[in-house]
Amino acid sequence: MEPSAPDAPRLADAIASAWLAYESLVALGEEVEDEWSYVNDLAEAWRSRLLEVEGARGREPAGPRIEAAVAALAAEANAIDDPHRAIDWLSTYPQVLLLALGERP
Repeated sequence: MEPSAPDAPRLADAIASAWLAYESLVALGEEVEDEWSYVNDLAEAWRSRLLEVEGARGREPAGPRIEAAVAALAAEANAIDDPHRAIDWLSTYPQVLLLALGERP
């Protein structure tokens, strides 16, 4: 296997990029006052899981397929404008991201 260029995107970069869109879902979900604790507890659980992946595999090259998958996933999340739908996506989004990264959700 050829080493990747030092400035080539890594899985850590893909995770960081994906997390920005996830934070938008969290902010939108927080608009549902009765669900604020649930939204933040869920976000913290997924943040921990993604940090585990980043710690274990963050230096691996992301590759164009992963970059495209993360961009498509983020675009879907950014298109959500309903707070209740955002809450629905708070579990779905990280699971799809993990699959795109080659991880088990």
